[in-house]
Amino acid sequence: MSASLTSSLPADSAVPRWRGAVLPLALLVALALFPLVASALGLDFYIGFVRRVLVVALAAASLNFIMGFGGMVALGHAGFVGVGAYAVVVLSDAGATSAWVVWGAAMVVAALVAALVGAISLRTKGVYFIMITLAFAQMLYFVFVSLRSYGGDDGYTLPMRPALGLGLDVMHEPTLYWVVLALVALVLWWLDRATASRFGAALAGIRDNETRMRALGYPVYLLQLAAFTLAGAVAGLAGALLATGNSFVSPSMMHWTQSATLIVMVVIGGLGRRWGGPLGAAVWLALEEVLKLHTDYWHMPLGVLLIATALYAPKGLAALADLRARSPR
Repeated sequence: MSASLTSSLPADSAVPRWRGAVLPLALLVALALFPLVASALGLDFYIGFVRRVLVVALAAASLNFIMGFGGMVALGHAGFVGVGAYAVVVLSDAGATSAWVVWGAAMVVAALVAALVGAISLRTKGVYFIMITLAFAQMLYFVFVSLRSYGGDDGYTLPMRPALGLGLDVMHEPTLYWVVLALVALVLWWLDRATASRFGAALAGIRDNETRMRALGYPVYLLQLAAFTLAGAVAGLAGALLATGNSFVSPSMMHWTQSATLIVMVVIGGLGRRWGGPLGAAVWLALEEVLKLHTDYWHMPLGVLLIATALYAPKGLAALADLRARSPR
């Protein structure tokens, strides 16, 4: 790998791997213990809330993979989340009962849709790429609004959750939480490894200087399409997990405003930072939940947060944490 490609990676990629794994492992243990603590305190509602945060963090991480590391600003990423969610609906209605089969199929369907969208969208650049991904997402939105057999604009309620098997009760909230946590942790680990690989370095090089990468002989279009497809598959898994946990799917989850919210989460967390997507999703959803309890105008403080991040922490909250870790004692 050339020095130029290595230097194009975010600063936090230079942290020794073992040091960078301490905090994630501690957080993973804390999250694994959370349902036990919440149940003991009578706060079972928050088990579902934290599970939702984990799933949205997965969707945000998949967007950060293509936007932060690949420079592809997609304003339609929520469309793939919706495709994954509706794949669960369609397959469950067709008689599929295994969650593992349904979730795997949701990833495949979302990946195929992402490959089709990417094959067309990646032939454009800049604002044209942003707008064409938005157009595709809105097309998907209106397609599912028109499907009256699956609830149309009112959404669709799953009669029952797909079964986990292996002696696991999908209706037991802590059990579903732990399964989701394991899947999210595994995929986030894989995304982290992908960004640190030669493939990730090539994506970063394309982001920084596409012309130079073409001159060096890199298949820019194919690399971008592969990243776009992989991100779509991960977003599809997030949608499938949301559909399973909520037992409800609505076209509103793939509206362009949801895609914009994912972009905001990534920007707040740290564009192109290892944990920027998950951190931004956790901060955004936690503040949203707290603010809704105290005011009907909860959008305003969140808007102030975005403005403050843009002015005082343009590299995101993850970058601030990294700078603090590097500061001399």
